[in-house]
Amino acid sequence: MLNAPLLETDAPSPAEDRLTRRIAVGLALFPFLLLASLIVALLTALPAHAGDEACGGKDLLAGLESSNPAAYAQLLMQGEKVKNGSSRFWKLEKAGQQPNWLLGTMHLTDPRVTELPDQARSAFDNAATLIVESDEILDQQRAAAALMAKPDLMMYSGKQSIKDYLTPEDEKVLEAGLKTRGIPLAAVVKMKPYILTSMVALSPCELARKSSGKPFLDMKLAQEAKAAGKAVKGVETLAEQIEAMASLPNDFHVRSLVSTARYPEYTADVMETTINLYLTGRMGLVLRVSIYFAPEKNPSDARDMAAFEEKLITIRNHHMADRGAPILDKGNVFMAVGALHLIGDEGLVELLREKGYTATPIF
Repeated sequence: MLNAPLLETDAPSPAEDRLTRRIAVGLALFPFLLLASLIVALLTALPAHAGDEACGGKDLLAGLESSNPAAYAQLLMQGEKVKNGSSRFWKLEKAGQQPNWLLGTMHLTDPRVTELPDQARSAFDNAATLIVESDEILDQQRAAAALMAKPDLMMYSGKQSIKDYLTPEDEKVLEAGLKTRGIPLAAVVKMKPYILTSMVALSPCELARKSSGKPFLDMKLAQEAKAAGKAVKGVETLAEQIEAMASLPNDFHVRSLVSTARYPEYTADVMETTINLYLTGRMGLVLRVSIYFAPEKNPSDARDMAAFEEKLITIRNHHMADRGAPILDKGNVFMAVGALHLIGDEGLVELLREKGYTATPIF
């Protein structure tokens, strides 16, 4: 059941706002996408379909504008309050060095996403160094080695499997969700739930494009940078990303997995809506839109969601800023990381300002 409209008179209290924001994180942020992009490239058993089929999904915000103008206006107002939430491309300047550039990305192969606008393309072409989340995207053997070095992060050990944590009904939901992506449950039954969520969160066509070798935006930039002789630097490792995911409770991941599989239309619609928000530089709206349209919300999940936001977003923001700053200090750097890492009081834009950079939005 969809939320009741959020009207001007229904503005949440600060405490309620924090709660709903945290509840939305698990459904809205798709933090699994980079992980999914790497894992899909490594799991050769996954099907690779020919063609470039449309991913589907509808823009939820566009429909709301015509059906409920008051709620639409309220959402826009709330999105505008998110610090640095109205731009995905920034110029970073500090006295005595060449300017740097910061691009928020989506870890998708969608051609609307992978095609850089002219200003970003020019900055990228002229940069000497590229920073991405993990430079392991350039070396699948290295990425595979990182995964195999810590198999417990990816797979259940012994006789354990994902089925041990599913009700019969949930197992049917998951089996159906995987089947639409050409993946038998039996083939992935030993995988941890967050690995499976990374697959289910991708639309079948996005999964097919990735498994057939099409690069997502970050990988495309890294490949182009390497071919052009630029230095490519990572600010995280794949193991660190998986460890952050694994640090959250197993039951939380199982609930997230089943919910994602249970509402495929919602997942597709939120993805399409998020792409459109990304392309128009309105990332501050992503959380609020997903809250409004979420098919279910459980306030008892607030504690888990708070930990999710802290470990998967905020802590990583600080890592990116701390590790990226020494590279940025050399100047003429193009930094490309997930767009939702840029926004908010502890987003990358604010953290780099604290390190002495002037950050100017470009688009």
